[in-house]
Amino acid sequence: MPRRPRLTGAATAALALGLVAAAPAPGTEPVGDARVVARFDPAAGQRPENIALEPDGSADLTFASARTVVRVAPDGTRTTRAELPAVAGPRTPLVGGAAVTGIVRAHDGTLYVNYATGTRATGVWRISPGAAPVQIAALPPDGFPNGLALDGRRGVLYAADSVRGTVWRVPAAGGPATAWAHRTELRPSRAGSFGANGVKVHRGSVWVSNTDRGTLLRIPVGEDGSAGAPETRARGLDGIDDFAFPGAGRTVLAAVNSGNQVVLVRRDGGHTVVLTEADGLAGPTAVAVRGRTVYVPGAAYRTERDPNLLLARLRYHFGRL
Repeated sequence: MPRRPRLTGAATAALALGLVAAAPAPGTEPVGDARVVARFDPAAGQRPENIALEPDGSADLTFASARTVVRVAPDGTRTTRAELPAVAGPRTPLVGGAAVTGIVRAHDGTLYVNYATGTRATGVWRISPGAAPVQIAALPPDGFPNGLALDGRRGVLYAADSVRGTVWRVPAAGGPATAWAHRTELRPSRAGSFGANGVKVHRGSVWVSNTDRGTLLRIPVGEDGSAGAPETRARGLDGIDDFAFPGAGRTVLAAVNSGNQVVLVRRDGGHTVVLTEADGLAGPTAVAVRGRTVYVPGAAYRTERDPNLLLARLRYHFGRL
């Protein structure tokens, strides 16, 4: 069974100062009421890799090997939003075939996705409402662009490269990519493994997970937009994939693919398991949060069973924890 997180140190101080909207009742688990709202067919390549949310609560999912973006309504109804073009002779590092990975949504409904192919089609692609996908930035074919984040204030995208240990910065309007951060902390520790994976922009910093090293990193963004030195915010998260912030603070909900878990990572770096296979997880690849609803896509890469989209509920607000 999941354990209730301990609120210590800065978290306790935040509670005392009234910075949390609602404190948990004794014995209350932070996440519960899990249910699967959509199931997918792995034989058809329907393995949800990443997620972006629509204002109506629908989820836009990338199906990695099917090269598609699918919208799943709150009632489970699904429609194909876009299909990325087929590539002749893909030579994608780590996976071989072409893969659609990270996805983000802009306020105007535009979607951006990463496409990893091992060819010059590798890069960031834009999906505008009613239009076919268009490549807006090329990335190195020998890399593996994975997670994707949007900084709407600066008008830039950040793409985490799992092979090259790099966070690429791309103008949202399109243009050349620049290697924004390239550090040992972002690289895998072993050849053939995934390094930098999930990425989010949060409170003036870029946060990145490293799957192989089991770490969660925070990279400050300078006034001039440059990358500061990475800070390791959590360790011991072997197999961490993408993640989300349930509140305005530094608490994180992270998908741990290899452990088939979602964990709550506290601001002190400690973590607690809050969802497991018993709740319906199927190799979770990402987490998204809207209000008190938690969305978890699962690709079932290891088990080959029941890839799905699971919804759960936050039992209390995290405020600035």
